[in-house]
Amino acid sequence: MSAHDSSHDLPYFSPDGHTSFFRKYVWSTDHKVIGLQYLFTSLLLLLLGGGLALGLRWQIGFPETQMMTPGFYNMLVTMHATIMVFFVVMPLLIGAFGNFLIPLMLGAKDMAFPHLNAASYWLFLLSGVVICSSFFVEGGAAASGWTSYAPLSSTPAYSQTQLGQTLWAAAIFINGLASIAGAVNYITTVVNLRAPGMGYFRMPLTVWSLFITSILLLLAVPVLGAAGVMLIYDINFGTQFFTAIAGQPLLYQHLFWFFGHPEVYIMILPAMGIVSDVMVWFCRKPIFGYKAMALAMAAIGVLGFVVWGHHMFVSGMSIFVSSIFSLSTMLIAVPSAIKVFNWLGTIYGGSIRFKTPMLFSVGFISMFIIGGLSGIFMASATVDLFIHHTYIIVAHFHYVLFGGSIFAVFAGIYGWFPKMFGRMMNETWGKVHFALTFVFFNCVFFPMHNLGIGGMMRRIADPTVYEHLRNLQPINQFVTISAILLGLSQVVFFINFFRSMFKGEIASRNPWEATTLEWQTASPPTHHNFDSTPHVYCGPYEYSVPNMKSDFLPQSSKHEGIETENGKPLHLEHAH
Repeated sequence: MSAHDSSHDLPYFSPDGHTSFFRKYVWSTDHKVIGLQYLFTSLLLLLLGGGLALGLRWQIGFPETQMMTPGFYNMLVTMHATIMVFFVVMPLLIGAFGNFLIPLMLGAKDMAFPHLNAASYWLFLLSGVVICSSFFVEGGAAASGWTSYAPLSSTPAYSQTQLGQTLWAAAIFINGLASIAGAVNYITTVVNLRAPGMGYFRMPLTVWSLFITSILLLLAVPVLGAAGVMLIYDINFGTQFFTAIAGQPLLYQHLFWFFGHPEVYIMILPAMGIVSDVMVWFCRKPIFGYKAMALAMAAIGVLGFVVWGHHMFVSGMSIFVSSIFSLSTMLIAVPSAIKVFNWLGTIYGGSIRFKTPMLFSVGFISMFIIGGLSGIFMASATVDLFIHHTYIIVAHFHYVLFGGSIFAVFAGIYGWFPKMFGRMMNETWGKVHFALTFVFFNCVFFPMHNLGIGGMMRRIADPTVYEHLRNLQPINQFVTISAILLGLSQVVFFINFFRSMFKGEIASRNPWEATTLEWQTASPPTHHNFDSTPHVYCGPYEYSVPNMKSDFLPQSSKHEGIETENGKPLHLEHAH
């Protein structure tokens, strides 16, 4: 089915239509169905990744129970991080929200390449099956850390999980193919399928963030894919790309981190876009510094490719090279700070409505600030030499990517749930979910700074065997109990999510009184999104426009007689 097939216009979730259930919901080319396929698959894998985290935390907090061997613990660490990064955060932010929202926000009927879009999901699902199958092979899953540094991962004599490590590399390669296919689709859709009047600087920031992220994916993912293929060859066919005898072990680190640091922004940029769009719904004012926000994301994308070396300060690089990477890492804090201050400027003076999506958005900003501030210290090579591979790094990473990305995911799910399913999520239970998540998240990860300062290194299965760490064990136990409570807190979300799909309050077309195009069509949208191609007359954040009865001006609405400046609606901020 092409993007312009008009065989039916029924809601995409209805089983009644001219196509079979399988054709409509399983092998679908509708971008909305594909987005929901990513959403449900990633949420399922979130349960797996979170369960692995609880297992490894139990081992650290209560090693005397002897629940697992050190090798099994290493497997949990490796697979938890791999699943959460590649199979939860990325597909949720890019696959689910990207597929569902980009055509709707641009006024398009579908993605530019619907069949390629469907193929991208099935490649992603295949990679998930491959990575999960590694749990059941001889020797178990990969256990060399989520980075799988060579030669630990590439030399069979060092690795007891040869087949599991091969499946890890194969899954990452297939997952990369899915990401590349999606990125090509997103870029082509943004460039070619925008509605009439939708200039680049009339696109919502969610679309901007996904557009820039797609460019990063195209440039970074093939490098990781090449590293994965070489790793497979080293493990199974006797090549020596990464051996110490005839190869270059550090080459693997360079290849991994050339992808790995843009990967951080691949995960955080869509979160920034989602939070920017959600916030304006509940602040009832234009985003502060829209163009600066878009350009700051572009700057983050560019600078993200010149900072990878800060992950390798302890690898023996020269002081001069270290100083270059330190400087570039500190420089990338500038566009990140621009975004933070623009969010604060948006909140300041707004008529704030504290709905659940807004709470998670504010939570994202506060957690991202904490993670970003600790990142500034790590940018200094002299500081990093002492804290590298300590629990300070674990705290920093999770404040940015759990406190950042996952908080943004929840903000997006609560915010666009009415558009996805035509029903509202329960607001009271949503606030309970936020409160529990916010409190227990900080109870888990903030004490890790103290663990790191106390000298606790990462990937230690039993801290009590080290005399200088025994006095830190009460903190480890507190963190473990908090992690269990954080995991249980997500039960509230899952019950609310699935119950609301069937029994939630029926949603109106535009329950948040938002301005962007996705809110100008039915909830949920029909197969081709819009009854007719919308025309865009103004920017995406026209709130509190003077001389209007309502406090928002939809992008597709042309209102005569309102105060304008150079033919454009005059923002409240301009009026003042």
